Amino acid sequence: MKFATLNNGLSMPMAGIGTFLLTPDEAEASVLAALEDGYRLIDTANAYVNEKAVGRAMKKSGLKREEIFLETKLWPSFYEDDNAVDKTLERLGKMPLPPYIKAELSDPERYQTVYSREVGSAAAPTAGLHFTRALLEQVQEMGVKVCYVTLHVGLGTFRPVKEEEITDHEMHSEYCMISAETAETINRTKREGGRVICVGTTSCRTIESWAAEDGTLKECAGWTNIFIYPGYRFKALDCLITNFHLPESTLIMLVSALAGREHVLAAYKEAVEQRYRFFSFGDAMFIG
Repeated sequence: MKFATLNNGLSMPMAGIGTFLLTPDEAEASVLAALEDGYRLIDTANAYVNEKAVGRAMKKSGLKREEIFLETKLWPSFYEDDNAVDKTLERLGKMPLPPYIKAELSDPERYQTVYSREVGSAAAPTAGLHFTRALLEQVQEMGVKVCYVTLHVGLGTFRPVKEEEITDHEMHSEYCMISAETAETINRTKREGGRVICVGTTSCRTIESWAAEDGTLKECAGWTNIFIYPGYRFKALDCLITNFHLPESTLIMLVSALAGREHVLAAYKEAVEQRYRFFSFGDAMFIG
């Protein structure tokens, strides 16, 4: 019995910068830089001095006030409409993309998986972009059980490891969930000697965050800052489908923990020679 687990997180439009901890000059410079980069959501946290800084930055940018969403303008509506933030982000926000993608997507759905459902992620679980509905049906017809987990990817996923000792790298926490159905399917797969195949590092980190030492799982939800690097012993995952990742990233360290550093270097060398596509919209590999 084979079992595939996919992250059904849905990327939400979000583009903003907080100014409440900055001096007026720092706030003005930060907001101006953000506006020039296309950001339109500015959080002034009701700080008068920073709202003035926002105004100066807007004037320098040439943008009109109605083109910018100041979060302070939204606070009164919080008590009238529970969905006010989501609606505003949907209207004014932009799809968050990795820093190496410079062009804005004409169709935001291109950065969503076909099975995305739970809103809240700052990035798509990009290994899942390879799966069409037809391919998922074909996989299930082969006898593979397909279940879903949710991990809301944070922007920290794009942050490279710069520390000399990787153990000094601070992982940002991300919220994840495993349903009772998914947990039981994983447990049954393990009992019957099957393999658990994770689609993407987000699915991997979700089940590894909550798996017991014997690899079993139960329904759960909470925050994880798990950092998987060589030397880690995988408890629930057996195989991984993942894209080719950026150097110095926590993701390539996770892959190296599973496949071994030398195997990964050899695979990437082959990928470069064969002109494989890298990163979010690139090709994928199966590690078993």
